[in-house]
Amino acid sequence: MDRRDFLKVGSQTVIAGSLATSPAGAEPNETPTAAPSLLRTYTQEDHRQRLQNIGIATRAIRSCMRKHFITDYLPAQCCYNLGEYPARTPWNPSDYDEQELDHLKAHGVQILQVFDDWNDSLRLFGGDKYSPVNPAGYRRFIDMAHRRGMKVLTYTSPCFLQRTDPDFRPEWSREGDFLVVGYWDMARCSPASPGWRAFVLPKFDRIMDEYGSDGLYLDGGYLANQHEAKRKMPLAKDEIEAFEETPQYDGAFTDLLALIHAEVKRRGGILKLHVNAAEQPQSDGLRLYDYLWVGEGVSNADQLRESVKDYQPYVIPCLDMGFTTIQNEDEPYLHAIPYLQFPVMQGGHIFTGERGMIPGIKYNDDFWMQRCRDAWKQYQIDPAKLHTYSAWDAVPGNPETRQTHASWLKSYLPLVEDGTWAWLEVHDSDLFTAPPPPNLVASVFANRRLHLVLANCGQETVTVQTKAAYRSARNPKKESGNQWEIGPRSLDILIANPATPA
Repeated sequence: MDRRDFLKVGSQTVIAGSLATSPAGAEPNETPTAAPSLLRTYTQEDHRQRLQNIGIATRAIRSCMRKHFITDYLPAQCCYNLGEYPARTPWNPSDYDEQELDHLKAHGVQILQVFDDWNDSLRLFGGDKYSPVNPAGYRRFIDMAHRRGMKVLTYTSPCFLQRTDPDFRPEWSREGDFLVVGYWDMARCSPASPGWRAFVLPKFDRIMDEYGSDGLYLDGGYLANQHEAKRKMPLAKDEIEAFEETPQYDGAFTDLLALIHAEVKRRGGILKLHVNAAEQPQSDGLRLYDYLWVGEGVSNADQLRESVKDYQPYVIPCLDMGFTTIQNEDEPYLHAIPYLQFPVMQGGHIFTGERGMIPGIKYNDDFWMQRCRDAWKQYQIDPAKLHTYSAWDAVPGNPETRQTHASWLKSYLPLVEDGTWAWLEVHDSDLFTAPPPPNLVASVFANRRLHLVLANCGQETVTVQTKAAYRSARNPKKESGNQWEIGPRSLDILIANPATPA
């Protein structure tokens, strides 16, 4: 959420699985279930085909950016807008939500993620940052999602707290370490403050235990040591220097996230993390998340791809359409799929922008407010033409965005079923008759099927010749062959003939 810093730093600076939705034909009244075990369901022929395909890829590929074993991966994720906040009255789940959740289930969504509008951070309706605007309504919403086999991650932050909140203590935060944007006026509380830890950590337990969340979406609220402004700040009064802190390592932040991650996993839950823009946590390799959200405030999609392509999986990219532009609706998938990533979709209630115009609320007139004004203007002119579900969406948005997401999701899921081995950004191999052009990214996914992803990040059409015959998963009417023409800023997913030598 730290968008002011995003504007300064731009976009500088892994295990996946099957659906966790209800089995086909099941009634929509089941709690989320685990993916079917491949140890039980794979036949002898399944195992034979998988091992043969892995062998083909192993012999053909000599070097790549990253090799990864995929399991426990739910790529079909949706940010769900519960309603406007701040607001004149609390949002309340209705028949609209029932219908929207039906659509998302049919779409294939596995995880719903709610943002800061779920809670009452300004204490307008008797709650706080760690409780819902509408407690009964939020429990009902989670139950509605569970009945359709979808999991819900609840937004919170390990460091952010409104400076106007009566629970805030100035000694928890370094002087000058805060964020003002839209209606937020948030201190970044120090992860090295024992007082802050004692206050905030029990809140996460309560969110998961009292409301039935399946995990947490953590908005870091932390300015990393790599930023010079952070290194110049004096310590907070209630801050203990317990860890090594360098531009390459955030010791206290790593420790705090590790504690939260362990608590979430103890419950069998999911932790999704956002740090800042295109950043990952500087944790010296310690795993702190199940999913990492990147892209907020980043202005260049190509730079985002290059910054995050080798991050520890699983990365969930979200192109921030308030800051960047794309050439076509397929482009987000060009940047993501070759790197074992899949873009998040937006859903829930339409983002009307009214949250930026509530009487009595103190606002900062900035890019967030402009997004609200743009959405509100379109909503007044013709709400049917507003296809915006969050401040990250384009205004008025494209009605084809969802259909495009569903189409690519259908193509992506077979690549990442449990037990797949992935070779990402293949560098040296026997897959082609000649080295591919520089702007072409090739990645291989081997399981019962052998998939080859070809992504052309350049502006000119390229032609490649594969040694083995493939068919196109995106264009099944096209005949199998060895020659593939990939248009500018586009990708194709190819399927090899069974056990075809590379």
